[in-house]
Amino acid sequence: MASYEAFDEAVEVHGRTILAVADDAMSRFSASYRETAFDALAANGIDDPSADEWYPQQAWLDTFAVIADELEPHILDRLGEQIPDVAEWPTAVDSVEAGLRSIDEAYQRNHRGGDIGHYLFESDGERRGRVTCRNPYPCPFDRGLIRAVARTYAPVESFVFVEERGERCRRDGDDTCIYTVSW
Repeated sequence: MASYEAFDEAVEVHGRTILAVADDAMSRFSASYRETAFDALAANGIDDPSADEWYPQQAWLDTFAVIADELEPHILDRLGEQIPDVAEWPTAVDSVEAGLRSIDEAYQRNHRGGDIGHYLFESDGERRGRVTCRNPYPCPFDRGLIRAVARTYAPVESFVFVEERGERCRRDGDDTCIYTVSW
């Protein structure tokens, strides 16, 4: 398996997630980036997405691929950083560890049907841990997401560092990437 390939063709993404990314997050960069996202959605069969509907994850992943191709892959890292601000997120999170665990809860809320994958956080010492991302989203997107969540809950004086450290990677056809996080 590789980035941009759904694990299961039955998996769907909630429309509110699509709108949060395509409308809210992409607009933070520019109106033309937002337009690119909506054009890519339409080209992949998601015309005028509704916050109350569910859409095929594969069409959403194909949209990510277009965004990376047309706007450069680094945009995915920056887009991942926007997710905690624009997506529906679990409440009562009060630490980096809880924040990194909440990524999976948010992911599970916004995907359904079949094997959707997961995000798994494991503490690896004081102010350090590992996030295993088993999902079809691109590596830069997950790295940005993890960094943003850790920064949100880290003490002000902390420097958050996220690095891909696993022996496997989605870029190489695996379906899992592992990131170390320190703060």
